[in-house]
Order: sequence, then structure tokens, then C-alpha cells
Amino acid sequence: MLKRIIYICLGIASLTLAVSGCKTPELIHKDVNNATPESYNGSRDTTNTAAEVTWQDYFTDPNLKALIDTALSNNQELNITLQEIQIAQNEIRVRKGEILPSVNIGAAAGVDKVGRYTSQGANDANTDIKPGKEMPDPLQDYMVGAFATWEIDIWHKLRNAKKSALSSYLASVEGKNFMVTNLISEIANSYYELLALDNELAIVKQNIEIQNNALEIVKYQKDAARVTELAVRRFQAQVLNTKSLQYGIEQEIIEAENRINFLVGRFPQKVERNSAVFADLIPDTIHEGIPSQLLANRPDIRQAELELVASKIDIQVAKADFYPSLEISAGIGFNAFNPNYLFNTPQSLIYSLAGELVAPLINRNAIKARYLTANAKQIQAIYNYEQTILNAYVEVANQLSNIKNLEQTYNLKSQEVDALNESVAISNELFNSARADYMEVLLTQREALESKFELIETKMKQMSATVNIYQALGGGWK
Repeated sequence: MLKRIIYICLGIASLTLAVSGCKTPELIHKDVNNATPESYNGSRDTTNTAAEVTWQDYFTDPNLKALIDTALSNNQELNITLQEIQIAQNEIRVRKGEILPSVNIGAAAGVDKVGRYTSQGANDANTDIKPGKEMPDPLQDYMVGAFATWEIDIWHKLRNAKKSALSSYLASVEGKNFMVTNLISEIANSYYELLALDNELAIVKQNIEIQNNALEIVKYQKDAARVTELAVRRFQAQVLNTKSLQYGIEQEIIEAENRINFLVGRFPQKVERNSAVFADLIPDTIHEGIPSQLLANRPDIRQAELELVASKIDIQVAKADFYPSLEISAGIGFNAFNPNYLFNTPQSLIYSLAGELVAPLINRNAIKARYLTANAKQIQAIYNYEQTILNAYVEVANQLSNIKNLEQTYNLKSQEVDALNESVAISNELFNSARADYMEVLLTQREALESKFELIETKMKQMSATVNIYQALGGGWK
């Protein structure tokens, strides 16, 4: 009776310690704010945004589409990310396997020589397996059996770990989608830059021809004593300056081609393109929709949201470490000192069944630290989620403003180029009739060349803006 009372008291004391060990520290809580403004510029148009358009339909240039399609298969960085997705998927399988019992089968053989005057040796010597036969010396040992361990998921620790791994896997998929949008955007921007450089090179070559003709005219005028050697040298310097621009642009073209080739995942080669259509490119009308649609369309926002979900689950996983864990172990097999006796039952049969309930007591500080760290990571994930939403809105707002201002800039630059082209023709006529100084001709030609470059740069920025708004709205990955 006394023993029973002692056992009951010990059980109550153990239970009290376990309950006290289950107390968790207070956490700092932060609410998630994913609210967005109602519109970008006062418009409430909920028409399907540009993000709903596939990249095959958004980009119409067949050469550009071929480059993007090749990059989606060969780009090394994208393929590295795909392997990271595979790693995350395997982590789900690992977590799923931890929920199930661990079962192993095995066999063992050995030999054991003990001293005659030890307790085990004396006991073996006095043991007869059969009448008149002593235990063999040295003693052999053979075993075959199956053994299992199983942690009972009382507090859903293992199941929550699996859910966290699943959210992390889905986040990695969204990360890949975000990389796809960035890759498409980078290739398209580089492609339009390449078209712009081709057009700049064509303009430079035209200007070199025009300036060479002007140089010949000035030489004839110098021979006729209408101008001095100074005018000839100034025109010659202008030609040399323009030729130097040609080689600079040719180098930029090579670098732009190689940048595209790198993104496509191939060694340097010529990039197929039709540069003649660049001047006629007209940016499409953009339907930006409403800001709340970014939450569904932007892969980086979806990734941040899933990472937040995983961080919340990780808190529950860390919290379960404070609670007692129950583990069941079992085994069954055969064990004998002689292979001939190995499968004799019930003499060689062995089995075991045990349950273990363990509650943390001494290492609570380490568990508490992991719990608080998980909470800090969750708060960090909230801030990252909110920051990603804010960044997405700012990117869209900037690009919408950029598109509008570039349209006005391009119209004015076009008028400037027309005016300067006319001024070049006028200055040449006046110079030929000795009614204008050669410096006016040179200055006008230089200004006309610069204005043409600026017009091409503006067109390139317009096309880049259409690419960037597509990316900012979350297009390209679907």
C-alpha cells in the first residue's frame, strides 16, 4: 500500500513538472496590413490588366518572342531556381515521412568471449541447452528482426512542419515565377536597346556621308578662295568626331548582343532582329486595373505572403517543443547463439514494446530562444510582405507616370528633329551662297545629330516603359 502511494505521488509530481514545462513565453504580436489605395491615378477601371495577357500576346516581334522562348529553357539562373524548387519539394517528403513510423529490418552476427570467472561466464558455464551439453565457448550471437519507432504527433508538431514545408515550396514556385517576369523584362529591354543602337548607328553613317560631302564642298570653296584652311580643318574634325561615335556605338551593339546571348544561355553570336521597324513602334495602351489586383498578379507579393504563412506555422512547431513528446518503440525478431536454433520458437523469439513520455525541463532556455526566434522571423516576414506590396505599388505608379511623360517628350523631340533637319538644309544653302558662316553649319549639324539620338533614346525609353509596366503589374509568368 505504501509503495502504491509513493508511486502515485511521484506520478503527480512528474505531471506537475510536465505541466509547468508547457508554459510558453509571451510573444510580440503584429497585425498584417495588406491594404492598398483604391486606384493609381483616380481611375477605377477594373478591366483585365496587362498582367492577364500572356507574354506571347504582349510581345509581337517574332525575333523577340524566339529569344524569350529560348531563354525560358536555357537560362542557367532560371534552371538553378528550378532545382531549388525540387529541393523544397523533397523537403515536403521528408516532413511527411517524419509523421509515419520508422520501420527497419536487420540482421546481425557476432562472437563474444567472456572470462570464466566473471558473473556472465560462470552463469553460461552452468547453463545446459541440452542435457549433458554446455554453452559453447566462445559464445556466438545471431539475430534477425524488425524494429520500429514512432513519435505520436500529439501537438501537431510534425504535421505543422509539413505544412510549413509546403508553404515554403509554394513560395519557391512563386519566386521562380517572379524570376520569369524579370528575365522576360530584361531580355525585352535589352532587345529594344539593341534596336535603338542599330538605328543610332544608321544615323551616324548617314551623317558621315553627309559630312564627307560637305567637306568636299568646303575644299572646293577653299580652292576658290571663298573660305580658309580653318574651315576645311573644322569640317574634317567634325567628320572624324562622328566616325569615332560610330565605333563607340558598334562596341555597345556587341555588348548588348552578348548580354542577350548570356540571358538566352548561349555563347556570343549574332542576334536576329529587324531594326527597321523600331521607328514605327507604338506603345500599346496599358490597362493598369486597380492596386488590389497586384496581390494576386505579382509573384513576389504571393511569395512574400506564402513565406509569411510558413513563418506563422513555424511558431506552432517551435511552441510544440515546450510540450511532452510521446514516442513508441517496438521490435520483434529471433536471437540465438547458434544458427540452427535461430528460428526455434518460442525459445529464440524476442520482442519488445515500450512507450516514452518526455517533457523538457533543463533545456527550456534553448527552446524558449527558438520560440522567440520563430516569432521574430514571423514579424520580419510581415514587414517584408508589407514592403513588397508598397514597392509593387510604387513601381506601377512610377511607370504609369513615366509612360505619360515620355509620350509628351517624344512628341516634342519629333518636332525638334524636324525643325533641326530643316535648319541643316537652310544652313547649307546659306553657306553655299556665302550668306552664313561655316560655324553655323557645323553647329546646326551637331545639334541635328544630337536631337536624332535623343529621339531614338526617347523611343527606347518608351518601349522599355511598356516592358517595365508589364513586369510591375505582374505579367509574364502565366
